[in-house]
Amino acid sequence: MRIFCYICLIEPILLNMKRIFAVLTACLLAVAAYAQTAEEIIAKMEEVMGQVGEENGFRMTMDIKIPILGTMSTKAWSLGDKMRMEAAALGKKFITWQDGVTEWTYDYEGNTLTIENQDTSKKSEEKENMELFQNATEGYDVSIAKENANSWTIKCKKNRSNTNKDDPKNMEIVVAKGTYQPLSLSAKVDMVTVTMRDLAFNVTEKDVTFNQADYAGATVIDKRK
Repeated sequence: MRIFCYICLIEPILLNMKRIFAVLTACLLAVAAYAQTAEEIIAKMEEVMGQVGEENGFRMTMDIKIPILGTMSTKAWSLGDKMRMEAAALGKKFITWQDGVTEWTYDYEGNTLTIENQDTSKKSEEKENMELFQNATEGYDVSIAKENANSWTIKCKKNRSNTNKDDPKNMEIVVAKGTYQPLSLSAKVDMVTVTMRDLAFNVTEKDVTFNQADYAGATVIDKRK
């Protein structure tokens, strides 16, 4: 999966956030009420996805652990074509916003604000990826690995029909009973481990809209053509 590449890591993570959300939502649907087996749980998937609705937006925290380099933590908010991401890695901290046309990146260390055109070709790829993961049963065998009084642990195992070499072999999600909210999702490809947690919905326009007045003292680097 492209999000696991550390070279130019920040941009691929941003561009694949909706793909990640789709996978997370699909696994979330594997814990609908009253289902007894993995097959029955998956059957309720479309109904729950409709209730969540992408139009409500989502936010989450994502931790990317890379040997030697350590862990990069990212907080992301997404609503429609807009997205805001706050990331910290290798002692640096920055915020990125996108609105489908323009991208703004604020670097805390240098107090600089870089403005550039958003790559719209990558935006179409996001939609493609999201469609690919609308259903967790496409290319994955899903089962309940374990459960306790508070949560279920759902395992998604890549099957032989899935020939996409970029997809992780295994994913695991922990979901709270009662609310059916995901507590965490983790996946590992090669040496890199990604954990997504603290998912919530109902993102507002203010959460994802860039306001340049908030960075009036920053040095502006305008790369737009």
